Amino acid sequence: MSEHAYSEAERAALYRAIGERRDMRHFAGGEVAPELLARLLAAAHQAPSVGLMQPWRFIRISQRALRERIQALVEEERVRTAEALGQRSDEFMKLKVEGINDCAEVLVAALMEDREPHIFGRRTLPEMDLASLACAIQNLWLAARAEGLGMGWVSLFDPQALAELLGMPAGAKPVAVLCLGPVTDFYPAPMLVLENWAEQRPLSDMLYENHWGDRP
Repeated sequence: MSEHAYSEAERAALYRAIGERRDMRHFAGGEVAPELLARLLAAAHQAPSVGLMQPWRFIRISQRALRERIQALVEEERVRTAEALGQRSDEFMKLKVEGINDCAEVLVAALMEDREPHIFGRRTLPEMDLASLACAIQNLWLAARAEGLGMGWVSLFDPQALAELLGMPAGAKPVAVLCLGPVTDFYPAPMLVLENWAEQRPLSDMLYENHWGDRP
């Protein structure tokens, strides 16, 4: 055991938060105290980022009318996605894909504008700015779970339409609508598994050694 390791109880709490994190769609209304929201956003801001570019931007949606317009954009894309799914369209339309009107807080996570000058770590992999934002979202997600709050990542929207709605500058890009707040219960398994939409695959299916496809 490394001398830098946390205590057994601290490690158990960390792994519990990872294991019980869920992409939530059902919320119980309520509120998120300002100091708690600040703490969660601070956790997001501590995420690693390539070249320390910190490309994340978070927009808190506090206007109910604006929240409803965002939900309408999501609904438009939900219908388009159903059409694209063909035979599974009816099944898809039965799924609850967002909790925008039910959750305590809505945050839009976006990539900043003028990302092109940041080439440290991005010269051959420009998408590392997106990876960095994803790390910030995951930090927020795990911190929310540890605080007993649910969070859902909604990606069903036209990014250009949402950017225009929120007055984003050219080059900035919304990546996620985040629903955050109290929940009655956390799903015992991913919701899409519970709804028989998809099955989880084991880590062994995703783990290779030395060369692609070679199993350990």
